Amino acid sequence: MSTRTTAPLLTTLEVSSPLGPLRLLACDGALCGVYMNIQNAPPATSDPDDPVLQRAAEQLREYFAGTRRDFDLPLRPRGTEFQQTVWRALLEIPYGVTRSYAELAAAIRRPTACRAVGGANGKNPLGIVVPCHRVIGHHGALTGYAGGHNNKRWLLTHEAGAPLVLR
Repeated sequence: MSTRTTAPLLTTLEVSSPLGPLRLLACDGALCGVYMNIQNAPPATSDPDDPVLQRAAEQLREYFAGTRRDFDLPLRPRGTEFQQTVWRALLEIPYGVTRSYAELAAAIRRPTACRAVGGANGKNPLGIVVPCHRVIGHHGALTGYAGGHNNKRWLLTHEAGAPLVLR
């Protein structure tokens, strides 16, 4: 008899956004992924009736409409202990505020780990909801973003309250 464990069932829902299609993933009653069109999401079973995916879709619509600043969803991103620490710190960055990689490293009490923090930031599977777009370079540069520089710029502009141009 095999003792192999099976991976949890991933369910997915695709939603429209000003950034293009977003693919939402849920597992074990929690949101575990928000992927933009240019990102490779893991395979999942389509389930438009999944309650977590429905809540996430509604909250993302509110975020894009400018009526929601914080998400209230059960989250279950998969990653190393270090990545999880960085992702929790991202949740502490307020709406409309940016932090540098050095500031994020200092926030997790690893001030010399700027590159590792950048790597963990880039592996965040819950873009927008876990706001990795709020992390910028030391002198304000829009550094790497898994969802693409244009999307990062759009999200930061949206949160800054500037007029939006939907594409």
